[in-house]
Amino acid sequence: MISKKPFLSLVFTFLSIIAFAQDEDVFGISEKAKNPKSESAVGNVARNVLEMFSVEISGGAAYNQFATSFYSANPSLYPNFTQFQNFDTPLDISEENPLEMKSSDWTFPLLNAGLRINLFNLLTIGGGYGQEWGNMSTMRGGDFEFAFEGGSYQASKLYGTVGLVLYDAKRRQAFLRWKYRKYASANYYMQSELTQRSRQVYPWRFILEGEFGQLKIKNFYEQTTMMDVPNYEPKLAVGDKPYMGIALRVERDFSEYTKMFIKGGAEFRDFTYSASDFSEVQDLKQTLYGMQVGFAVRFPGTKRCKIGGCGVVMKHMHNGIEYRGSGIFNYQNRKVGQWY
Repeated sequence: MISKKPFLSLVFTFLSIIAFAQDEDVFGISEKAKNPKSESAVGNVARNVLEMFSVEISGGAAYNQFATSFYSANPSLYPNFTQFQNFDTPLDISEENPLEMKSSDWTFPLLNAGLRINLFNLLTIGGGYGQEWGNMSTMRGGDFEFAFEGGSYQASKLYGTVGLVLYDAKRRQAFLRWKYRKYASANYYMQSELTQRSRQVYPWRFILEGEFGQLKIKNFYEQTTMMDVPNYEPKLAVGDKPYMGIALRVERDFSEYTKMFIKGGAEFRDFTYSASDFSEVQDLKQTLYGMQVGFAVRFPGTKRCKIGGCGVVMKHMHNGIEYRGSGIFNYQNRKVGQWY
């Protein structure tokens, strides 16, 4: 005689495996096919496209490093270029042997706002507008210095980004299937464990991101004693070359439509600094090591259910159309059970 408990356990496990294979919940919502979100075909396409877009804002700070290979046939054109020690040391530089000078300081705050597109959970493409306020400390090389002490700048930027999704919930599922490949399909206990682990909510996403754009200096201030030199008009500007950067972006989903993210990386930029009579310029290179924290909201393509008496809080169907039963700050596509 067969015991009922083991038999029911096997039946439940078998049904769980079938449900996982179909990747469909009890309300008929499938992740493998786009469910109709509108009564018309055009509206359905528009809503599927809409939910690919998200808006985001972020803020943070950065540590910046300036460097230049200084050479000028007439160094007196740069009144803030002086010796800070060994005042009788001659300046021995040439076009082939310039004076290497460096400095470092902080850029704070960094503010960005942008739009992002998710392409098949594989690539992200975005763009936006940013503002930053940075400081420039004295650049030094050998016994000489550019006295930028107290100097600051304000810049705006237009940028674009391209990101490659390295790891997320889908890739975690693939990794778990690879990890459990050593267990036979007839091993219902381990297959059930795989099913349950794969269905767990995994809110993390790791993205390798490249950034490119153009900076524009809005204000530049030099607070040094050299500001008293007659007719001296220092100028910091950005060259024609666009800047480039690379970063690692870590996202944490709070729902299907909202998330927080942390982004850390480096940007590489080119600046120019003019002589007092603007007859020549010095090339400055900036490396910016930044960290930002942001918040993003994806546009919901699925309409909110407004049918009276419908208490379903997960995604569900009415007359063949997909609806969501809760706000964008709650998880929508819940596989097992529901909560308020």
